[in-house]
Amino acid sequence: MSGGKVRVPIVLHAPTGASGRGAQHANSIENFFFGVPGLTVGVPSSPYDAKGMLTAAIRHPDPVLICSHKHLYGSKGRAVESSALGEVPDDAYELPVGKAVVRREGADVTIVGALLMVHRAMAAAEQLAADGIEAEVIDLRWLSPMDTETVVESVRKTGRCVIVQEGSPLGGWSGAVVAAVADRAIDALDGPVRTITGPDTPIPFAPHLEALVVPTADRIAAEVRSLLGS
Repeated sequence: MSGGKVRVPIVLHAPTGASGRGAQHANSIENFFFGVPGLTVGVPSSPYDAKGMLTAAIRHPDPVLICSHKHLYGSKGRAVESSALGEVPDDAYELPVGKAVVRREGADVTIVGALLMVHRAMAAAEQLAADGIEAEVIDLRWLSPMDTETVVESVRKTGRCVIVQEGSPLGGWSGAVVAAVADRAIDALDGPVRTITGPDTPIPFAPHLEALVVPTADRIAAEVRSLLGS
């Protein structure tokens, strides 16, 4: 509103995602905010990312919302790809705002995820590797600004794309990824872009029912096998 003359360097940190503790606390709130103009939204998947992204957020001149998944609160030390980034350093460091990371290299299919779904995607990739399917896993890290270039580059290599979003499909960030792939990599696709999400329903209160609606590694692997016709 000020034409860039006024800055609001504020950081908000909020829990997100289902956690078996009741439906009132189970919403994927990142979906509510990622499309708000001027608001930067970060979604760390590891302690390493959480520290580096929070440091970047604190130094950022504009509002930043960091959403941390409740199931990841107990995570310690290492990043998703433990050998690549190692332990969390004591010294301050920043992870660039709006830059995704490739968690696993692969040539057969691109799996895009965020937060807890990155871990589920990595577990699915291990299952698929046993079948001879090499999945490339991309952790978006930031939903706004979103690094669709890394996704498009990967899809141009693999020819297939699966997007895993915990929240319901309507109004979710997965649609922005689909649009980017359709716009800039449709000629490279060997099949439709698949989205794996929770159903369009409130998260059930009962933990065993909640587990049925949140995407699992088994479901991700099954969708990839279906996409590849294997």
